[in-house]
Amino acid sequence: MVILRKKLRGISRQALERFARRAQRAAGLKGEVNVLVTGSMEIRRLNRRFRQMDKATDVLSFPATDGFSAGDIAISADVGAANARRLGLSPAEELKILILHGMLHLAGYDHERDQGAMARQEQRLRRALGLSMSLIERSGDGTRPATDARVRARRRGRRT
Repeated sequence: MVILRKKLRGISRQALERFARRAQRAAGLKGEVNVLVTGSMEIRRLNRRFRQMDKATDVLSFPATDGFSAGDIAISADVGAANARRLGLSPAEELKILILHGMLHLAGYDHERDQGAMARQEQRLRRALGLSMSLIERSGDGTRPATDARVRARRRGRRT
């Protein structure tokens, strides 16, 4: 289920739900996944409460502990929209990229510790799902932010 607390132009709950189901199947997740699209203030509160980081972020994943669902994903519409503008993507594509990234975290991947396994899986699935770039791909090695020049070059197929 997708909950749109903060709406973005050109994005419907139904379209995001269809994509979320596809991404969930692609990631091999069983059970229900809830996706919350909200503002940066709420994401900041969640990030502070659960990760002890007092800042807004683009996507947070909360694996389930009840055995019935796969977990929950929270996405900042504000950060997503800003990323989309900066990278030349539509807000809808950016939200889909963030949903896929969150699904992979729910499936147990951790790009900060898995020696590139999540990056490889995210790259494979984003191609299968028709997305232009993955979140890890555009951030370089998954641990440091990419410069805008590196992102633009990567989209053109060149390395910097």
